[in-house]
Amino acid sequence: MKLEMEYVMQAIINGFNGIVWCKALVILFLAAGLFFSIATRFPQLRHLKDIRSLIFEKGDSKSEVSAFQGLTMTLASRVGIGNIAGVAAAIAYGGPGALFWMWVMAFLGAATSFVETTLAQVYKEKDEGELRGGPPFYIEKGLKLKWLAVLYAAVTVLAQGVLLPPLQANTVAAGIENAFGIPPSITGGILVIVLAAIIFGGVTRIARFAEIVVPFMAIGYIVVCFLVLGANISEIPQMFKLIIESALGVNATFGAIIGSAITWGIQRGLYSNAAGVGSEIFGAAAVEVSHPAKQGLVQSFAVYVDTLLICSATGFMILITGMYDVIPNGTTPLVTNLGDVEPGAVYTQRAIESVLPGFGSPFIAIAVLFFAFTTMVAYYYSAETCLAYILGVKKKIWMRNVLGLLVLGAVYYGSVNTAEIGWGLGDLGIGSMGWMNIIVILFLSKKVFIILKDYEIQKKEGKNPLFDPAELGITDADY
Repeated sequence: MKLEMEYVMQAIINGFNGIVWCKALVILFLAAGLFFSIATRFPQLRHLKDIRSLIFEKGDSKSEVSAFQGLTMTLASRVGIGNIAGVAAAIAYGGPGALFWMWVMAFLGAATSFVETTLAQVYKEKDEGELRGGPPFYIEKGLKLKWLAVLYAAVTVLAQGVLLPPLQANTVAAGIENAFGIPPSITGGILVIVLAAIIFGGVTRIARFAEIVVPFMAIGYIVVCFLVLGANISEIPQMFKLIIESALGVNATFGAIIGSAITWGIQRGLYSNAAGVGSEIFGAAAVEVSHPAKQGLVQSFAVYVDTLLICSATGFMILITGMYDVIPNGTTPLVTNLGDVEPGAVYTQRAIESVLPGFGSPFIAIAVLFFAFTTMVAYYYSAETCLAYILGVKKKIWMRNVLGLLVLGAVYYGSVNTAEIGWGLGDLGIGSMGWMNIIVILFLSKKVFIILKDYEIQKKEGKNPLFDPAELGITDADY
């Protein structure tokens, strides 16, 4: 009876996800990214030199989150198990060309991230000594739609506070058990203890944690990628040729599935960096900057790091070693190098093992541990910010502690149990957030265009840009 109920629940959830994650959502995000890029004249390219200096710009107050900490906090949320398992799935179902379309989504998504982050900076608030902002704040103040802001915040609390953390924990526990033989119950307990020490320390402790761990895990992953590429250096030109030809539909093997390459590449690119969903910008809103466009530019770079670096590293290792299958939905398998292997982290494990025997499985287990753990920390911060928004001035500390305990309980539960239904519910939450946020920032984008122009004028005059909302005709920017 229990299995039948779970089957029915899964079918219902999958049905709703089929509606939420339809092609219309993918097309909307692609079109929005193109519109933002053209309307802002591609700041993700024009201001690359500025971005380099802005990342390390210091705020005026030692108590606030720095630009670099804000970057690592959002990267902690963006870089998760999707950067390993998601890329493998894109290649398995869309072919090598899917990686190219992930790059396209990242390039356009960088402009989308600039828009949503700039809005988060404009409409942030001071809350008990900490800066907070994000979609609920600019939905209420920018569009004057309090009900929609509360709905977005509630979905975020549910999705990122309850549904998604156990999925990350489950992947960590399974990987650690597979590589080192440590029972999931022990892994889960350790995760809960370390996570509790971080999340109950407030935003500054979360920022300091991300500042240390995120660069370390990203650099380590890229180094291993270079080792794999170096061992197959003669195949690099052929690998790029395979990616480009497959993406454009001119490869003899993969030309017929160009539609799948585009769909899977864009979907997984969107799912990886979440540019436009709004879920990744709560940390960016906590940064102290003199002008909103500064953090907007920094966060456009975060999309590059997530997809152009981390996702590309995964894709390169898989493709150059040939450790992948290509089995498009509803068609005959085109490549069966691995046989009956579920697309996921195992592709990357096999790729590394082919060059560094005995290293692939433990390395990916540790990489997943860092990727997933930092994501769980960022999930909590996003959920906690939205809970604070919903409760407003009447909020009590004990409610935030309850959320923390719920997150910790969900993490332990996910460590020791399977969570197939949770994946579906989490996807549903993220997809719903995406629909709401992308439409909202399209309506508010005109303000961002004005803000960017103001930033560029001040830079041209040799000034350190300062933001004056009243001078630009922007109301309700309280902080």
